[in-house]
Formats: sequence, structure tokens, C-alpha cells
Amino acid sequence: MSNTTSQRTGPSGDAKRRLPKRRKDERPDEIVEAALQEFSEKGFAGARLEDVASRAGVSKGLPYLYFKTKEELFKAVLKTFIKPGFDALIAQVDKTELSAADFLRGPFLRFLQDFAKSRRATVLRLMVAEGHKHPELTRFHMENVVEPGIAALQRLIDRGVERGEFRPTKLRDYPQLLIAPVLMSVIWRLLFERHRHLDIDEFLQTHIDLMLQAITAGTSAEEKGERTS
Repeated sequence: MSNTTSQRTGPSGDAKRRLPKRRKDERPDEIVEAALQEFSEKGFAGARLEDVASRAGVSKGLPYLYFKTKEELFKAVLKTFIKPGFDALIAQVDKTELSAADFLRGPFLRFLQDFAKSRRATVLRLMVAEGHKHPELTRFHMENVVEPGIAALQRLIDRGVERGEFRPTKLRDYPQLLIAPVLMSVIWRLLFERHRHLDIDEFLQTHIDLMLQAITAGTSAEEKGERTS
């Protein structure tokens, strides 16, 4: 009878065979998650794959099975935690029915606010602090995140100009101006937050408001003068 009870309560043979496979499939994700934490605490130079393995609860050599080098592991962190969010935002830029201005003060602003306060900003901090020593990583980030993002913002600005929302301005040439405050907020939190608090949400919203005031059609001094003359 005890054998029958054991058979009923224990996992079946098929279930036992499935468990290791499911666990194995999850390991790369667990390693990447652990890597983000390790990089956040120790920086790129200070992080070791052995410590990532320990944090992930896997054998010391297992990360090397999936990621041959620390650079490959960092790229996996970028692909997992950074690129999907930017890809989703880019898709919104191209599919949105909102005006360009409403998109900037709506989905775009929320994205900036969420990113600046999330642990994903840690990756940006690492790129600022250590990227100059690792051009392969900065090139990867540039090609997979920065350049597609810049191109999407240029399309959004062009659409705003074509529809008469925006005046043609140099913002089209330098769309980096729209996201520059995120970098500032990351640096501020790293260096100065203990001395003076920065309300990141209000900071970023103020920036977008000022940018829109600068580029919205009919708001320049010349245009105002033309209307009153």
C-alpha cells in the first residue's frame, strides 16, 4: 500500500524527465539575471563569471557553456534588459496614432521616467564609467540600441514637421537632446543625490515641456512677430 501511495504522490517518470529540461532551459536567463546584479555591484571590470555562477546557484563553469567571455555575457544583459524596451518604444513610434507632441509628452516621457529609475539604468552607468575601456561593448550598444533609437526619434520629428506640429529645427540633427537628461539623472543619482535630491519625474517632464515649447510651430519669436505685424 505504501508503494501505491508513493506512486500516486510522487512525480511520474515523464515529469521527472521534464524537470531537468525545464531547469536547463531556464539557466541562461538565471545567469543573465545574476550577471546584471553582479555588474551592478562590482562594475564590469570587477565582476567575475565565477561569482555570477555562485549568485545564480549554478556550477562555477556553467556560465562558460553559454557565454564564452565576460563581454558576451554583458551583451546578453544588454539584449535582455535594455534592447527589448527600446525596441518596443521604437515600434510605438512607428505605429502610434498620437500626434508627435502627444507621443513625446506621453509614451516617450513615461519611458524615460521608468528607465531612469529602474535597475536598467545601471547598465547605462556602467557604459559611462567603463565603456571607454571596452569599445566592442560600446559599439554593440551603439548599433543595437542607440542608432535605432536616434533614427526613430528623427522619424517622429520629421512626422511632426510634415504635419505642421513642429517647426524645422536642429533637433532633427541632434535628437540626442531629447534623451540627454536621462544620462544627467543617472550621473546625479550616482554622485549627488545624497547631497541634493533630484525629482527625476519632474526633471524629465520639465525637459520635454521646454523642448516642445522650442519646436512647436507658431511659437518662435519670428513667427509671433509675423502674426502681429
